[in-house]
Amino acid sequence: MGTVGAFTHEMSQWYKLQQLDSKFLEQVHQLYDDSFPMEIRQYLASWLESQDWEHAASDISLATLLFQNLLSQLDDQYSRFTQENNFLLQHNIRKSKRNLQNIFEEDPMYMAMMISRCLCEERKILSAAEQVDKMQVGNVQNAEMLVRQKELDVKVKSVKDSVIEIEQFIKNLEDVQDEYDFKFKTLQVREHEANNMTQDESIKEKMQLHTMYLQLDVMRQDVVRKITSLLNVTEHTQNALIMEDLVEWKRRQQIACIGGPPNACLDQLQSWFTTIAESLQQVRQQLKKLDELEQKFTYEADPLTQHKKTLHDRTLGLFKQIIQCSFVVERQPCMPTHPQRPLVLKTGVQFTVKLRLLVKLQELNYKLKVQVVFDKDVNEKNTVKGFRKFNILGTNTKVMNMEESNGSLSAEFRHLQLKEQKNVSRTNEGPLIVTEELHSLCFETTLEQGGLTIDLETASLPIVVISNVSQLPSGWASILWYNMLTNEPKNLSFFLNPPCARWPQLSDVLSWQFSSMTKRGLNTDQLNMLGEKLLGTNGSVDDGISWVRFCKENINDKSFPFWLWIEGILELIKKYLLCLWNDGSIMGFISKEQEKALLNSKESGTFLLRFSESSREGAITFTWVEKLLDIPDFHSVEPYTRKELSAVSLPDIIRTYKVMAAENIPENPLKFLYPDIPKDHAFGKYYSRPQESSEPMDVDGGGKGYIKTELISVSQVHPSKLQTPDHLLPMSPEEFDMFSKVVSPAEIMMCSTCGP
Repeated sequence: MGTVGAFTHEMSQWYKLQQLDSKFLEQVHQLYDDSFPMEIRQYLASWLESQDWEHAASDISLATLLFQNLLSQLDDQYSRFTQENNFLLQHNIRKSKRNLQNIFEEDPMYMAMMISRCLCEERKILSAAEQVDKMQVGNVQNAEMLVRQKELDVKVKSVKDSVIEIEQFIKNLEDVQDEYDFKFKTLQVREHEANNMTQDESIKEKMQLHTMYLQLDVMRQDVVRKITSLLNVTEHTQNALIMEDLVEWKRRQQIACIGGPPNACLDQLQSWFTTIAESLQQVRQQLKKLDELEQKFTYEADPLTQHKKTLHDRTLGLFKQIIQCSFVVERQPCMPTHPQRPLVLKTGVQFTVKLRLLVKLQELNYKLKVQVVFDKDVNEKNTVKGFRKFNILGTNTKVMNMEESNGSLSAEFRHLQLKEQKNVSRTNEGPLIVTEELHSLCFETTLEQGGLTIDLETASLPIVVISNVSQLPSGWASILWYNMLTNEPKNLSFFLNPPCARWPQLSDVLSWQFSSMTKRGLNTDQLNMLGEKLLGTNGSVDDGISWVRFCKENINDKSFPFWLWIEGILELIKKYLLCLWNDGSIMGFISKEQEKALLNSKESGTFLLRFSESSREGAITFTWVEKLLDIPDFHSVEPYTRKELSAVSLPDIIRTYKVMAAENIPENPLKFLYPDIPKDHAFGKYYSRPQESSEPMDVDGGGKGYIKTELISVSQVHPSKLQTPDHLLPMSPEEFDMFSKVVSPAEIMMCSTCGP
């Protein structure tokens, strides 16, 4: 397992992405635009992945330093292109550098947030690709999606082809009508000149005109029928796009917001929406042309006269509908300081949000001015008691354009903030706590085109507003619960009566919390242990898990709820255990009974790593088996918290861990990581330095003549003394005094390491 993990670690994330199928590469493509182009990601792949961009997104000093380092990296790349005499790449790299300076020089933290988000989304795409490779169900779903896509491609193309066919038909109709008009007027002139036409000639030409008239009538009936048929197909296709595909995308966006598989890009939907909208625009122009033909020539029971209003109204209605439904929130509100916790906003902290119009019409570029409105649909009548109110600070209007986002018509708000209205008193009498209050951001704009006015409006998913970062875990729990159980964006009173969740739903969401922050989600065994904690040993997966049970009620006999325990462990992994979690060294969630069952048949010194169930802030421990006379005995060290892990890494703790054995000789009882991996093979690559130092001591007192020290963990009494075999006796009081400062279980100490 160690070898595989090492190999994976050596392969750059960017290299692995380039090996994916085109459908995943398309998602990667959507992450980058002119503000941070993909070519920079390509040139500086290894360097970008080695920096702590997430930290820089909340640290102006680090963000500024990384920004300057990035520019230096681009200068180095430019020099390499110069040596290669590659003029085109020199030009591109200079242009990219200028763009970065123009966009991010005043706000390097935003650049750090953007890069952090891109790297995080890349990891999600890799994870999704791995799942597709592993799961046959995923392959079936993907095949179904491709079939669905092909079906819609055919339907949309059919609409487009029909419009082209009708266009040509109307030209033919116009030619026939012009010819009829010309012959009709010519006949009138000749009839007034009696000597120019015989009666037989007059009758013959009138019969020809009547034949043309009948032809015109048939053609007008045909064009009405063709447009009606086209509108039927368009309406059916458009309803499928809006009621199925767009709804499905929005649901996938909800899942992606709470850590699930990355949301599919919008390019395919945009292509379909745009083709339908362009087709309807052409139909509107065709109907205008038919109006002109009707004004030139009409008659009793003219099909154009009878059906023109219905056709006009229906075409306009469909056009308005697709325009209005194409206005979406492409990227939900998110604080740059917490890119993996969207929809939780802290007062006074900037957040970003991105809008997109799926109908990409060139004539709309820079014509739509979007305004942000907070809690538009909230008023005194439909709010609960104590509901807070906020003002939006920063530029709350933005013009949509095609230059900032790979040519799509979009608007990104980057510097918005919320401020609570202090003149509105907040009481504690309301039924909802702060982190259960749901708010929304509404976005409004108006399309004005050729006398046509269409009001557009869309809203974000519900957001939670916090005033202190300590409220973030509870606020995120609300976002998880809401987006897991409903897709009604205007249901802001959701937590007045929150529904229960079923374990199959919740288990997926819990696993996503780990896979979104790391490279590894939760396996079946780990989830089973968590399921037992929530449902009890006698519970069923069909039992409902209440919101109170998940987030408010103390779990079992502990003094904290289930979710805060999980959140503490997530933070512990993220800050101190990421590599060990990613390579699968940490078993993590396992009951004590199962722990003993796994270790029972293993060799003495076999150990596993699990998370403490008694620490709210997150802690990790290891349990090992020791066999005396083939009788297994199990020992667990006092859990290590952030305090200890911030001083010494867990691999170093495992490497140097000691217990006091017979004759007070310290020894390390940890030999094999479960199931049978030698300890140094499993953790050697993470040790801070080699266990044995070959550096000579300076016995003359010059230079580095200090005795080397290291922090180690020592247990006071070898746990096997509890079995008191004859050759292991308790320490004497004098012996104990020698270790009185370092013998507390799992206590970190300074140990002198002398040369031979």
